[in-house]
Amino acid sequence: MEARHGASEQTRLQKWLRIHVHQRPAVYAQVYETAEMTSLSYWLEIVFSAGIAVFGLVINSPAVIIGAMLISPLMGPIMATGLALAVGDLYLAIKAIGKLIASILLAVGLSAFIVWLLPFHSVTPEILARINPNLLDLGIALFSGLAGSVAVCRSSGGSGVTTLPGVAIAVALMPPLCALGFGLGSGANMRIMGGAGLLFLTNLVAITASAFFIFLLVGMNAPDVRAQMIVSRRDEAFAQKLSHTPLARMVANSGQLHWRIIMLLVLLATIAVPLRSAFQQVAGEAIARGAVQDVVRTLLPPGALVSQQVEVGRDAVLVRLIATQKVPEEKLREAEREIERRTGRHARMSVSSIASQSELAELVSRLTAPPPPAPQPATKTLEQIHTELIQRIQPVVEGLWPAEAPIQAFDVAFDPSGIVLNVDYAASRELDKVSVQLLQNSLRDKLRVPALTLNAKRIRAARMPAQKQPARSESVEHRQSTGK
Repeated sequence: MEARHGASEQTRLQKWLRIHVHQRPAVYAQVYETAEMTSLSYWLEIVFSAGIAVFGLVINSPAVIIGAMLISPLMGPIMATGLALAVGDLYLAIKAIGKLIASILLAVGLSAFIVWLLPFHSVTPEILARINPNLLDLGIALFSGLAGSVAVCRSSGGSGVTTLPGVAIAVALMPPLCALGFGLGSGANMRIMGGAGLLFLTNLVAITASAFFIFLLVGMNAPDVRAQMIVSRRDEAFAQKLSHTPLARMVANSGQLHWRIIMLLVLLATIAVPLRSAFQQVAGEAIARGAVQDVVRTLLPPGALVSQQVEVGRDAVLVRLIATQKVPEEKLREAEREIERRTGRHARMSVSSIASQSELAELVSRLTAPPPPAPQPATKTLEQIHTELIQRIQPVVEGLWPAEAPIQAFDVAFDPSGIVLNVDYAASRELDKVSVQLLQNSLRDKLRVPALTLNAKRIRAARMPAQKQPARSESVEHRQSTGK
């Protein structure tokens, strides 16, 4: 008779999702169990997943990071928080949020400690990929939360809430926490910590909101679920005392449901504000790069383009091309105007022409007779070699160096590990470690010198002479002897 009554209450949405109403108490008991603080296996999974994730971020291995996503059990307390909001269960909300906060502190603290022990703190692309969230990440988290909630409601109690591999990989809860720990352990880098923290907060709020609405739509606040609530906590003294307080009765009152909905919507809207600005920036860069590609195709014939470098700033687009053909100055200015019209940013374009393969072959064919022996040049001094080396390297450094930190002095030195570039710059504040690391990697690629180290030092421009010579007075021989 009771089952017949439950079947008659089954809504069309529940039929479509194949969710049986008699399973709702079992689903509640299953989710309630994930909020248990004394589960040793849960805390071991947090430790294991955090350790694997931080090492995967440091060595830049997507496969290792995916392994950490599969182990991470953070979906459990997040789903429990959404269910507590849906049914108005104050005790479950306290347990789930407390467990979630403890999990966050453990994951961040452990990853920060591991990073602090490491002898190097290089920022990898996998870390950089998690410090610039936008609205697309919010959409991923919302759909992941919906998928996870439906999977939980359709389970009959035999499968755990935390074993949702597809959802775990899609939403990636543990890697942002470990990226936040990396920023903390590498010297409290606020750029990494802020970006990774925003990404995790986005995932947390979106999954909680999705779970809340799914649990509400499938009728998890029904009387049979409330009866299961009493059974699940009958041996917990604190739950019994809390259930008789005015706050618990107010939260359980269905008339307060609209306040919980408003609270979640406000949280989503608050997070969407910074995500929207990041999304607009990404969209603007995509539009600018697309405009540059279209303009370059009209500027040069196919096969003439050798290399292309595009830098998109907030208000400017810088394009550097290397081609086998010269481009008239009028066409360059016309291309710049077209980019400005399509992007709304100031455009600067430069084209460097080099000899094509056919021109080089023709030049080689003309050199049939061997050239006369050239007189042996006089042996150069170390100071001359030092000066020539600076003259070759300095244009590359100046081309990559940020305009807001103008170079005041530049020098090249040698030590047993390779070439050392010493750059003094004037700026209101020091360049952060991430920017210096990116500059060093770009210089290594441009100069094709893997063993290159960049030493960037901020100075006051007023103390420097008006025109600084590129070479310093100390010789290369002296720098080699001192090891600086």
